[in-house]
Amino acid sequence: MTASNDSPAMVTADPLAATHPASLWRDTLGGILRQRSAIVGLAILTLLVAMAVFAPLIATHDPTQTLLGFEEGVAKRSAPCIHAFGCPETEPEHYFGTDGNFRDVFSRVVFGTQTSLTVGFTAIGLAILFGTMIGAVAGYAGGWLDNIMMRIMDVLLAFPSLLLAIIIVTALGQGLINALLAIGIVSIPVYARIVRSSVLSTREADYVTAAQALGESTSGILLRRVLPNSMTPLIVQATLGIGGAVLEIAALAFVGVIGNLETPEWGSMIALERNQLFLAPHIILAPGLAITLTVLGFNLLGDGLRDALDPRLNR
Repeated sequence: MTASNDSPAMVTADPLAATHPASLWRDTLGGILRQRSAIVGLAILTLLVAMAVFAPLIATHDPTQTLLGFEEGVAKRSAPCIHAFGCPETEPEHYFGTDGNFRDVFSRVVFGTQTSLTVGFTAIGLAILFGTMIGAVAGYAGGWLDNIMMRIMDVLLAFPSLLLAIIIVTALGQGLINALLAIGIVSIPVYARIVRSSVLSTREADYVTAAQALGESTSGILLRRVLPNSMTPLIVQATLGIGGAVLEIAALAFVGVIGNLETPEWGSMIALERNQLFLAPHIILAPGLAITLTVLGFNLLGDGLRDALDPRLNR
């Protein structure tokens, strides 16, 4: 009798599992791609990110240069003209027309994508960084430290976010960087409370108790055990928050607190031509549609992430 060379583990192993081992990232991505809203949102955001990255190649003109004296036949607030769609060859081609300063609206919308997405990602990134630190420390430490930190967050939440952002920009000085900081500051309490809530529930888990019994340090438990298991609601809120940040920077630009209105930014484009809604609506509709698509893309992706990452909704 000859002994078999196959071990029990080899005999009972699933060949499909061997060729396709379980992967948290792959399973999560699969769950996201099964959500129609996430697919649509991801498609919109992919288009916008590509537009921002390749803006110098996509734009047809310099977004800040007036074309008066440089382009023959250019007119103020001219209607959109696309030669391929029947616009006369004798007229200069401008996909979205020109604004009141003889600048190409299409190029300004394209470059405005860079400004809006940069502000959105950076502001929410800062809010997540500081909000996570505050919420994690407050939730895990508890007691008087938790009370002090959360009461400060409550004071910030008591102010309307846009009004508080205007106050901060006014105090710091006009400018896009200060507007970015203001949006990040007013967003911190939201992420601090989300992380604190997750930490309060996660710190009671059995694996945290086991880590404490094994003598792991407080910082180690917080960084390696508690925070990684508290990220799901934070990721969803961050996705929704970027869309909100894009809307807020447009609002700040519209009221004129970011300073230079000549910078290609969707809110400032609407502010400069707000009195031309009925005479030249395309100048306002183009950046307005860009804002709408951006916020819609992030909201759809956020809803899809919530459905994919929530085990109660993920079937």
